[in-house]
Amino acid sequence: MIHATDTVLVIDFGAQYAQLIARRLREAHTYSEIVAPTIRASEIAAKNPIGLIFSGGPASVYAKEATLVDADIYELGIPILGICYGAQMIAQQKGGRVERTKEGEYGKTILTLEDTRGVAGGTLLQRTSKSQQVWMSHADSITQPPHGAITTASTKAATVAAFEDRKHQLFGVQFHPEVSHTTNGQQVIENFLKYACNTSGDWTMESIISGATKEIQQQVADSSVICGLSGGVDSAVAAALTHRAIGAQLKCVFVDTGLLRLNEGAEVVEVFERNFGMHLIHIEAKAQFLAALAGVTDPEAKRKTIGELFIRVFENAKAQAGGAKYLVQGTLYPDVIESGGKHASTIKSHHNVGGLPEKLDFGLVEPLRHLFKDEVRQVGRELGLPDEIVKRQPFPGPGLAVRIIGEVTPEKITTLQQADYIVRRELRNAGLEDQIWQSFAVLPDVRTVGVMGDERTYGQLVIIRAVTSEDAMTADWAKISHDVLEIMSTQIINEVRGVNRVAYDITSKPPGTIEWE
Repeated sequence: MIHATDTVLVIDFGAQYAQLIARRLREAHTYSEIVAPTIRASEIAAKNPIGLIFSGGPASVYAKEATLVDADIYELGIPILGICYGAQMIAQQKGGRVERTKEGEYGKTILTLEDTRGVAGGTLLQRTSKSQQVWMSHADSITQPPHGAITTASTKAATVAAFEDRKHQLFGVQFHPEVSHTTNGQQVIENFLKYACNTSGDWTMESIISGATKEIQQQVADSSVICGLSGGVDSAVAAALTHRAIGAQLKCVFVDTGLLRLNEGAEVVEVFERNFGMHLIHIEAKAQFLAALAGVTDPEAKRKTIGELFIRVFENAKAQAGGAKYLVQGTLYPDVIESGGKHASTIKSHHNVGGLPEKLDFGLVEPLRHLFKDEVRQVGRELGLPDEIVKRQPFPGPGLAVRIIGEVTPEKITTLQQADYIVRRELRNAGLEDQIWQSFAVLPDVRTVGVMGDERTYGQLVIIRAVTSEDAMTADWAKISHDVLEIMSTQIINEVRGVNRVAYDITSKPPGTIEWE
């Protein structure tokens, strides 16, 4: 779903922040797409981008195993911005020098602008402070800029912290403008878009909705369409967008897998019938999903089992949905990235991407496939969806199955539903819901010794997980007060039978993921 006139390609060299770069571009109303470093100049030319960004990466550009771009890319006449490794690569390939110096830089660093042709900081850093904070993460340094380029900024340890060659439209920064710790980072990106790429800034909610509507209409024509509603933000917005495009041709199906949060099934039916003004086909499939998951312990196997069974259930519902030929899914861009592709490593298969069976009896309609979560929420607001849907916390498609470590059983589901309800209830009581991206309970396959009522117990452990984030591509563990954590722990142990210990997960993403499986 690309409805913008302008596109900037982010070439990912294994950066921790590649997805964040793409988001920053979209915040500047310019469509971005992440591509592999193996992309050829001819492939880039076919996409006709207005700019390229080379991301950071973990390697050294002078190492034998270093991944370098097709040198012909520099001959396309497209403005290029290199970030960290990307800047070093430009220098290495275009006559500069990159070396391992005595001093690397990690974290917050002070950047000083150089006067270049009467403009301090050159194109990228113009109209910013002479001295400013940036975020660094490098051991190698550019000791000589590319041939024909001038140095526009430096730090104590990096004599070439930024450079530019306006004639050949090459720009590089050693720091990370996409990270919020870089004070003027967004302005650096916007300066590149405005003064180097001449972007039209046409990536807006209006253009996204308008373009997606036309695409859906063209794809399905007069065919019947079925949409699997989970109650989450993604499927809700996908359904609303499709309904706007084709109206009564769409039939929504809610599959109760038995893997939802406490009382969620009834809430989903009530909310969607009230807000969408359409009858919801409700399929009770708890027994089918539990039977399929019996004995399954591997996380990837769980996701693929659930993904395939979802499709089979929808296929069986075709008659109720007027013989639907298409299936609408709320697949997002992070789902596609994390599920891996031809050149990407698989972090985890999402049940609606990598978890799909090879044989489908539907054509897939995925109107959100190129959007990040925050963009999806904005689209939902533009479509008039209520806050109770738009602000809803993300919930994995496989449901509680990926929050139960080991085999999924009815008893474990009940235990986790009750513990999860308490976590969300107490965060709501503490007024913390709007500050947290995602919060839930996890049931690991662990038994722990305890004492309850003067008796020795050998009960279950519940782990509380809560994170803050903007888009789920990166996340920090939420700094919940000890008083609130104590209340949650006490209530879980008192109210949930068989639980005698509670722990709090303080892992950020990366290195962990938000979900446990």
